[in-house]
Parts: sequence; C-alpha cells; structure tokens
Amino acid sequence: MPSPNIRVIKNSSDLAAAAADAVIHAAREAIQARGRFTIALSGGSTPEKAYELLAKPPRVAQLDWSRVHIIFGDERFVPLDDPRSNYGMAARTLLAHVPIPRSQILAVPTHLASANAAAQAYCHLVAGHLAIGPDGPPPRLDLILLGLGDDGHTASLFPGKVALDERKAWFIHSSPGVLPPPVDRITATFPLLNAGRWVIFLVAGEKKKNIVHAVLTDQSLKYPAARISPDTGNVLWLLDSAANGADNYRSEQPLASGGT
Repeated sequence: MPSPNIRVIKNSSDLAAAAADAVIHAAREAIQARGRFTIALSGGSTPEKAYELLAKPPRVAQLDWSRVHIIFGDERFVPLDDPRSNYGMAARTLLAHVPIPRSQILAVPTHLASANAAAQAYCHLVAGHLAIGPDGPPPRLDLILLGLGDDGHTASLFPGKVALDERKAWFIHSSPGVLPPPVDRITATFPLLNAGRWVIFLVAGEKKKNIVHAVLTDQSLKYPAARISPDTGNVLWLLDSAANGADNYRSEQPLASGGT
C-alpha cells in the first residue's frame, strides 16, 4: 500500500469543518476545470456534521450548487425516508437546504423489488446522467467521501463478501456485514471508487484508532478500506486525534488536483 496522505485534526468538530472545506475546494477546482462537480456522498456521523456545515453560512454561499451532481457511494435497501437511509440523512442535513437542482441528486432506487435490481438500475441511472455507457469504464468522480467501519469495511464493502471481487459493475448488491443495521446494501465497487480523482476518508473517535492503524499498515489488503488506491487519483485520510491514537503520521498533503 502506498504511503497514505493524512491530516490529523484536533477533534471531531474541527474534522467536520475540514471535511466541509475540502468539499468546497474540490468543487471549485472541478467546476473551473470541467464545468461541474460530481461527488459521492457517504453515510455516518462525521459526514452528517460536515453536511450540516455545508448547508449553513458562510460555506453555503461559497459553492455554485447549480453545478453540483450528487451520487451515493452506498445505500441501505430501505425506503429513502427510513431513518437508516443515507439519502434520508443527506436530505435532512444538506440537500433540502441548498439550491441544487433536484434532477442532479441521484438517489438509489430502493423502491425496486430487490437490492440487486436497485444496484443494476443505479448503474444505468448514473451512466445516463453522466452521458456515458453503463458497461464501459467507470466515471471519474471528482470526490468520493468514505468512512471506515470497525471491521475495516468502507462504503458497504464488507470483509469476506462477494462484492469485494467485482471487477466490472460500478454498483452491486452487498449482503449485510457483522455491524448493524442488518439490512441488504447497494454499494459502489472498487472499480468505481478507485477511479475517483479524490477519495477522502473521514474517521473520528477513539474506538476507530485500532482499525485505522491496522488499515494504514496492512500489507495483505485483507481490510476492504486498504484496497482503496486510485490509479491516477489521490487518497486523503482526515482523522481526529482520537482516531489517530498514538500513531505519529507525518505524510500530509493538501487537497490538490486529482488529474483530468
């Protein structure tokens, strides 16, 4: 695994602020370079705090929301208004409060008969929106936000699950892992995640320090999160001091262009 780019931030509140600022920075670069900003949102408490900050002054005015296109890196197979839905959380904290065209928010179609059907439909939905073929190479999203589970999972790519072996589809059905809630998932796959221009992990809390250390020093790539390594993009880990633990990470890199 290449040396990670890491920023250690004092506490979870400052981490959320740093994440919000990173989104704004990446959006401005993408809009200037390509005329739009494509971001894959994550669930979780730290992204939730970052979304709340993005929806409020002064940050809400710092982004051209008319050029933002929202995708979800993973979703639980529950109704979109279910409290467990990643879309539902993002809608409550961010999407309902910013002037983004509704047509540019691509929710996973969890109303379909199965998680497998939803994953296949989402591939076509994303491809159609980005005007590319669903069977070709995955799109290069400008920014992908990810979390880290206590078992080393990221998005809904759980250890030992068949979704880890997918090499073509951009989204796939994933059965529940060992962590709650025990519901089926739709998840982005490694091909899509590793095509990102920027991938940012947001990790906070002391209970994450052991798995952070394990993932960042993993040479076997047994943890799904350790397999995020974009071919031509960049990975940045934003950790609060509790998640960093006793490790003294020094490899830091500011957010910069992830290529064209």
